[in-house]
Amino acid sequence: MKKLLNIWLPLMLMVTLAACSNGNQTTEEEPQFLDVELSINPEKAEANEPVVFEAKVTYGEEEVTDADEVKFEIWRANATEHEKVLVEHAGHGIYRLKKTFEEEGTYYIYSHVTARRMHNMPKKEFVIGQPSAPEKESGSQEEDMDDNDHGSH
Repeated sequence: MKKLLNIWLPLMLMVTLAACSNGNQTTEEEPQFLDVELSINPEKAEANEPVVFEAKVTYGEEEVTDADEVKFEIWRANATEHEKVLVEHAGHGIYRLKKTFEEEGTYYIYSHVTARRMHNMPKKEFVIGQPSAPEKESGSQEEDMDDNDHGSH
């Protein structure tokens, strides 16, 4: 009888635990991603004409109104100095900067966005007046990151 009890008791315990755990299953949520739509208006402007940069930030379907940090990094092609500007939320998940440029040429912008423990940094090119020689594309993405101090992203 003791042997029978030693076999059936653990077996019944496992069946009971399995039945209890099936009723408590939770459905996992679909992972969401931080999306940044960077826009420049106008993409070709004249010197001393205002240019509006906007980063529309979403996490899944949700507009992100409380990003940890939104910073625009702007520079003229082949320049060593990059201007970095912190940008505040303007409404509806949009972070906006209005800026004028005195010097003509080809420019670039990164929008560095950190929110929901994620980082996204789209890059765009724009022109003020007459374009200048664009930056050369290097063969290695790692070289670009090292050259532009983006290795930590």
